[in-house]
Amino acid sequence: MGEIKSGEKTRVLVVGATGYLGKRFVRAFLAEGHVTYVLQRPEIGLDIEKVQLLLSFKKLGARLVEASFSDHQSLVSAVKLVDVVVSTMSGVHFRSHNILVQLKLVEAIKEAGNVKRFLPSEFGMDPSRMGHALPPGRETFDQKMEVRQAIEAAGIPYTYVVGACFAAYFTGNLSQMETLLPSKKEVNIYGDGNVKVVFADEDDIANYTSKTLNDPRTLNKTVYVRPPNNVLTHIELVQIWENLTGNELEKTNITAKDFFSNIEHMEIPQQAGIGHFYHIFYEGCLTDHEVGKDEEASSLYPDVKYKRMDDYLRMFL
Repeated sequence: MGEIKSGEKTRVLVVGATGYLGKRFVRAFLAEGHVTYVLQRPEIGLDIEKVQLLLSFKKLGARLVEASFSDHQSLVSAVKLVDVVVSTMSGVHFRSHNILVQLKLVEAIKEAGNVKRFLPSEFGMDPSRMGHALPPGRETFDQKMEVRQAIEAAGIPYTYVVGACFAAYFTGNLSQMETLLPSKKEVNIYGDGNVKVVFADEDDIANYTSKTLNDPRTLNKTVYVRPPNNVLTHIELVQIWENLTGNELEKTNITAKDFFSNIEHMEIPQQAGIGHFYHIFYEGCLTDHEVGKDEEASSLYPDVKYKRMDDYLRMFL
């Protein structure tokens, strides 16, 4: 499992390519010049949006490769085509929760024996720091750790990309839980609103990930997406919106106790979301540890001009 030689084009397989992050990754990899393969699963059935997305990838230059998680040999054949495998399978409770399906991918990569790098589905909170997380949301972190342990036990070279709140879910809505659009009148502030949080445009996460695939500096390492201008408190995020609109919002500070007050009456996905928000906004799990320049994406790849959150919020004006 040697490194990719410089000058050679990296061949990469994207698993979960039609998903929320996956489609951005495919476009980023193609733009970077990687030879990009996309896993096409027969289970797609009559899902017209996914079929059309796959055809649009083909038009951009991606190569479709058929394989199924229920057919081990088909997975082995697919991963034998490439140097790098990137998984973007969903790990959130309100969408599909497929983290452990990746164990089948680990088995296929292990048998194929040619893959020089595997990037499992991560891209959010660092699961290795979330051993204390609240149920049921902790299932996401426990399962991601199970996948990591399988990767490392199999001796598969890896990169883990972690560390930021997706802007579409956390910035446009000023981090309010029941909407994806910014409020015109009032806003809930978590705690005192002074805990530092990391926000990132999903396309930037894709671009950073694309850069790591064949970078010897990121081999068997965790890369944190923590662009310095996007490390903001909840209050600072709200103030950016207020400055853009010239309109001050009515703020209500929500104590941790109040934040959890109705949790037992909620469905499991909502309970998981409450737990994740608590770790981010009350505990500060994204910023409560130092990250060196050699492990932070915007330092490693200064040529990626990442979107700042004031620019992101301008879309909503």
